[in-house]
Amino acid sequence: MKLAVKKRELTGKKVKSLRKEGLIPAVVYGKHVEPQSISCIKNDFLRIYKTAGYTTPIELKGEVDQLVLLQSLQLDPVTDELLTIDFLAVSRTEKVTADIPVVMVGESPLEKLNEGRVQLVKDTVEVEAFPQDLPSSFEVDISVIETVNDVVFVKDLKAGSKVEIIDDLELPILTVAILSDEPEEEELAEVTETTEDTGATSTEETAAE
Repeated sequence: MKLAVKKRELTGKKVKSLRKEGLIPAVVYGKHVEPQSISCIKNDFLRIYKTAGYTTPIELKGEVDQLVLLQSLQLDPVTDELLTIDFLAVSRTEKVTADIPVVMVGESPLEKLNEGRVQLVKDTVEVEAFPQDLPSSFEVDISVIETVNDVVFVKDLKAGSKVEIIDDLELPILTVAILSDEPEEEELAEVTETTEDTGATSTEETAAE
């Protein structure tokens, strides 16, 4: 994926003028490069971001040529408008670490029968690989979850030979929460207490009348 960029001279509050022109200020930094201030067309970046996310390398082209990974986005806390972008400079010949999102696909028989709910207890997994070999996500098919005791661990993920999982392989990723139609004891106690309080209030009101 390629993103056209230009070097940027404006900094601080002056970058507001860039945003009015449909541009987004950004910074490129990394182990082997000096930090560089750049800008790109907002809509071009958003189109790439929807596909690339944080784990697909992006080729910056134009006044700065550099392979990068998206490092972070700064959003307006009120409007969620994109304000700035941080890119991490990487090399195709040097491995990097990244947190890969875990995505559930399919439907569990337990959920179909309303006997349990599959829950994601770990939503990212840390890996090491060359930038071009990073997976965009780890998909876990929950249709294989058939009992409340089923658990999917990090070691169950299919990472491929080019990707090394750094996280503890014994950590759980998916577990099953048991659904119960019967109220818990604490809930029953709260209901009873509320009923008693309501009854006392009603009695007092009746007596007053």
